[in-house]
Amino acid sequence: MTRLEDLEIFAHVARTSSMSAAGRELGLSPAVVSKRIKHLEERLGTRLFQRTTRQLSLTESGQGFFIRIAAILAGIEDAEAFMAGRTEAARGTLKISAPTSFGRMHVAPHLKPFMQANPGITINLTLSDEFIDLVAGGYDLAIRIGELTDSSLVARRLAPVRRLLCASPDYVAAHGMPETLSDLDRHICLPPHNNDTWRLEGPEGPVIYRPQGPLVTNSSEVIREAVIAGLGIALRSTWDVGPELKSGRLVPVLPFLEAPKNVALSAVYPSREFLPAKVRLFIDYLAGLYGPRPYWEG
Repeated sequence: MTRLEDLEIFAHVARTSSMSAAGRELGLSPAVVSKRIKHLEERLGTRLFQRTTRQLSLTESGQGFFIRIAAILAGIEDAEAFMAGRTEAARGTLKISAPTSFGRMHVAPHLKPFMQANPGITINLTLSDEFIDLVAGGYDLAIRIGELTDSSLVARRLAPVRRLLCASPDYVAAHGMPETLSDLDRHICLPPHNNDTWRLEGPEGPVIYRPQGPLVTNSSEVIREAVIAGLGIALRSTWDVGPELKSGRLVPVLPFLEAPKNVALSAVYPSREFLPAKVRLFIDYLAGLYGPRPYWEG
């Protein structure tokens, strides 16, 4: 008989697409995770994952198994919640607010497994870069990036957020690599879509730099595409440009400087004594999906 622990390991690997990431979340070594997955595949008589040197993905059988396993694990969580006196059916509409780019890149692609595992839940997802009033708007929860200051909301940290200066290799080849913060005065800098300053921290403590550049836009995605195209230097989050940094399409600039580490990815929801099962399940799903070292960090 398949052990529950093996199903939990399988679910973590399926959600993270990484033996290493799943191991970190579970406190196990990648070798142990790999061995348990191999034994599970042998017991089931089928391959659950396609493995290459650079990628791990579910097979068709693995996808079907994951959908059913996610529902089973969610049922166990609901049973535990019932015993804890938090019983509530995981059903109804889940109204969520998320930042535009992050929601498109890291929420929307992962909705299918959650919704298939919880067919009683309907998702109403609003993408906006504005801080929406959750109570006035009737939202169940919001995904936010930043420092949380609203004490009337309950927050659960989902993942750290790293932001660093970067540019394309073509830009560096044409304009050179800055070596100090003052060198940026002689470079093309791309201000954020909200025209905010660059708040950075380095060996000598916090510094603030106001970028001046030829591009003004209200879209963070325009800045993203511009820096990738080689227009200038920008401050970007690794969740936004992680693949480009990994592939070399972007390179770090002044790598000893990064944005403050008190900025995080969090799920926030109105304070209430009992958290509805649909909200709890979705927050737990996101926490398992991202984890303390998110998949976009490589």
